[in-house]
Amino acid sequence: MDQSRDYQRITRTITWLQSQTAAQPDLADMARHAGLSTAHFQRLFTRWAGVSPKRFLQFLTVEDAKRRLGDTRNTLDLAADVGLSGSGRLHDLFVAMEAMSPGEARLGGAGLDIRYGTHNTRFGPALIGTTARGVCALHFINDGCAGPEVLRKTWPQARLQHDPAATAVIARRIFAPLAVAPRRPLSLLVKGTNFQIQVWRALLALPAGAVTTYGDLARALDMPAAARAVGTAIGTNAIAYLIPCHRVIRATGTLTGYRWGPERKAAMLAWEAAQSVER
Repeated sequence: MDQSRDYQRITRTITWLQSQTAAQPDLADMARHAGLSTAHFQRLFTRWAGVSPKRFLQFLTVEDAKRRLGDTRNTLDLAADVGLSGSGRLHDLFVAMEAMSPGEARLGGAGLDIRYGTHNTRFGPALIGTTARGVCALHFINDGCAGPEVLRKTWPQARLQHDPAATAVIARRIFAPLAVAPRRPLSLLVKGTNFQIQVWRALLALPAGAVTTYGDLARALDMPAAARAVGTAIGTNAIAYLIPCHRVIRATGTLTGYRWGPERKAAMLAWEAAQSVER
């Protein structure tokens, strides 16, 4: 199964659906737009999302996003009460985050060996970089533009080695179906300011299927006036999906921008919501 090809068809449909909310298109309309038979389109959606197109469409609505915002506030409140730590859960995949010390960060990755590779995933092709200390990069590829140069921006002094066999193992772990996601922790290695690292740690408290706002995230950090700064920190995240910056939306329930494309953000959020409900 070509996950990336399925994803491309799904996102084209999502983009179209978002412009058709008033029309409430049915299955035949969606299939026609995708250029597929109704039966083929139904199979495609069920294979990729695990639910029917009609069910999936419900997770794209502003009303559903608002409902999930209310549910998530309890999660963030609890996380703030017990203290935001350096680990979190991505569905059944445990994630542990290690931050480089300021001294290490100033070295720009000197002495660090990064193995990297590009892989097809359910959300399109992605570049993954990993070190002996953990995953240091996950960039979804837009228009075929991603390679060692994107790693050089963050780690200019690191030694880069193209090793897709090594990163393929990680890709399978990250994007495994929820029912078979491994429970052994996946380590992340990040470089950033103290504030950026605080924001990324807070994002790890958000489970799959949950969403939050910049303001709620700032309040969880006990910095209620820092919503704009939180947004800036989110925009610098170099480990997509694992540090789930895609789970931050507007208080109105509408989606904000996403460096790897708004259609990808919509697909990821709806897919996660579907998996969380259907489990």
